[in-house]
Amino acid sequence: MFKRIFISGLTVIIPLVITIYVIIALFNFADGFLGASVNTFFQETLNYTIPGIGIVIAILMILLVGVLVEISRMRLFKWLSNWIEQLFFNIPLVNKIYMPVRQIVNFLFFPKRKSFKNTVLVEYPRKGIYVIGLLTNENTLDFPQKGTKKFYSVFIPSSPSPITGFTIIVEESDLVFLDIGVDEAIKLVVSGGLLNP
Repeated sequence: MFKRIFISGLTVIIPLVITIYVIIALFNFADGFLGASVNTFFQETLNYTIPGIGIVIAILMILLVGVLVEISRMRLFKWLSNWIEQLFFNIPLVNKIYMPVRQIVNFLFFPKRKSFKNTVLVEYPRKGIYVIGLLTNENTLDFPQKGTKKFYSVFIPSSPSPITGFTIIVEESDLVFLDIGVDEAIKLVVSGGLLNP
């Protein structure tokens, strides 16, 4: 009984402590990294510092970049955005960092851009073993000489990181369509099957 109560307490406290620690660490990093020079200037000229000025600067920088991104969607500035992106892609070490980070950010913060249409079960890698798949297109794939068969592209997410995985082509008759949302399926994959929809 004591052990169960203790473990129940841990399951609540550990996520809270880790979350608070990460938030404080990010705050200190942003405030120290971006606010150090500004606070040094304030200390020398006005003889005081402003706690959290680094966070304010970080938010303003994010807003500025967001405005530039929205402007870059206009035809006039699109070439500049594409040129900067290609520059990052062509730098050997930078592209190994930039591409995965960009994919993670897009996956987490832009759910509307995710093209997953439905959740399916697929027998993979052999008969009798099922994996969760995400239908990437509602339209069937048009392969030459496919006859009357319909094929769909299905993304198989990896556990515990659903942003990685692979795509397989599956015949429609081999798909089991599930009555759960994409978000629930991703939670199932991330948790390793612990969080059942």
